[in-house]
Amino acid sequence: MRKVVFLDSVHEILWERLEKKGFQCLRAIDLDEQSVKELIKDAFGIVIRSRFQLNEDFLKKCNQLQFIARSGSGLENIDSNYCDRNGIAVFNSPEGNRNAVAEHALGMLLSLFNKINKADCEVRQGIWDREGNRGIELDGKTVGIIGFGNNGSSFAKKLVGFDCKILVYDKYKSGFSQGRVVESTLEEIFGQADVVSFHIPQNHETVYFMNDFFISQMKKPFYLLNLSRGKIVKTSSLVNGLKSGKVLGACLDVLEYESSSFSTSFKDPLPEDLQYLFQSDKLLFSPHVAGWTDESYYKLSSVLANKIEEKFCNEN
Repeated sequence: MRKVVFLDSVHEILWERLEKKGFQCLRAIDLDEQSVKELIKDAFGIVIRSRFQLNEDFLKKCNQLQFIARSGSGLENIDSNYCDRNGIAVFNSPEGNRNAVAEHALGMLLSLFNKINKADCEVRQGIWDREGNRGIELDGKTVGIIGFGNNGSSFAKKLVGFDCKILVYDKYKSGFSQGRVVESTLEEIFGQADVVSFHIPQNHETVYFMNDFFISQMKKPFYLLNLSRGKIVKTSSLVNGLKSGKVLGACLDVLEYESSSFSTSFKDPLPEDLQYLFQSDKLLFSPHVAGWTDESYYKLSSVLANKIEEKFCNEN
C-alpha cells in the first residue's frame, strides 16, 4: 500500500480523498524531526506546509518517495532541484488561496487609505477625531503589481472594479494585458505607480527585491504592499523610505524576521528597524494570514487532492 505521511495539519478532505484512492495516510504532525525521518523511509508521499526544511539531507532518507504535496504556494522549504533529479513530483496549491490573498490585500490597502484601524481604536477610547481620520481614495491611483501568478492576477481582478490604472510586471510572463490590466516594465512602474504590491516567490532573484535602490528608482512617493514573503522587502530600506517620505505607508502580511515555519513570533530583543515599524502609524500588519480563510483551508487541500489523483490515480 502506498503510504502518505502528513507532517503538518491540513484540511481533512485531502486525507479522506487519498484514502478513498487506496493510499495509507499516517499522521506525523506531533513527531519530532528524527522520528519523522524514520517514518518516511518508505513513504510514497509527504504532505507539508512549512514545519520542516525538506532539503537533500532530509529527502535522501526517503527511499520510495514519489511526491511532496505543499499546502500553499511557496516552495522555498523544499529542495526542488533534488526532487527534479530524483523524479519526485512536487505539488503546491496557490490556486487554493489566491482569492483569499487578493481580498486581504485589498482590505489592507483600503483600511490603510481610510485609517480604519486608527479610527476604530480612537472611537473605542471616546476620541471623535473626524479631521484626523480623513482618508484618501483608491480611485485615480496607479497600482503597480509585481508578479502576475495566481495571487498577483487575482489581486488585479479585484482592482478592476475601481477606477485605477493597473500596471503589471512579471519577468517570466508576457501577453497578458486585458482591459484595465496593462503589461508593463519595471521602469514604467517606477515612473507612474502610487502603490506597489509584491506577489512573487522567494528565491535567489527576489530576496531584498525592495531595497534602497528600488526606492530610489520610484519617481513618486508610494505605498507598499507585501503579501508574498518577508525577505522580499529589506526592512532597513523600508525604514529609510518612511523616514525620507518616499514611502508613504505600507501593508505587511509578512516580515523579514519571521521564522522559517511562519508559525512563531520574533526573537527578543526586537531588531531596531522592526521596533521603528511597530511604532509607526503609517503601517498596517497582519500575521501571515492573507491566504488563511475558512474557504481557502478547504480549497488548498482539495487542489492538492486533484493534482495527486491526476498524477497517480487516473488510468491512461
